[in-house]
Amino acid sequence: MASNPLNDPEWATRAVNFIDRIVGSIRKYTTQPLIIVARGIVFGLLAGFGIAVALVLVLIGLSRGLQSALDAVFEHEVSVWVSYFILSAIFLVIGIVLMRRRYTPEQES
Repeated sequence: MASNPLNDPEWATRAVNFIDRIVGSIRKYTTQPLIIVARGIVFGLLAGFGIAVALVLVLIGLSRGLQSALDAVFEHEVSVWVSYFILSAIFLVIGIVLMRRRYTPEQES
């Protein structure tokens, strides 16, 4: 009787190994995919917030730099408004280009 726990000293080790294999198999198909999805969501949100903050800071720096450069030509109050007009024109052109590229010619007809 090899499976009798009273006669087999390796019975406890084999039982623990069997249970560990079963639990590992269940975890591989249930918990691991959920952990991967949760990490993807968390890191994706962190990256999105980081990119949004970086974009805002770049736009602020661009606006302030343009105002400082225009201070050499105009008064400060005028240079602020001129920098706003220049940046809005740049973003308008970018928006027009992106709107024209959203559909291919095959999709329009």
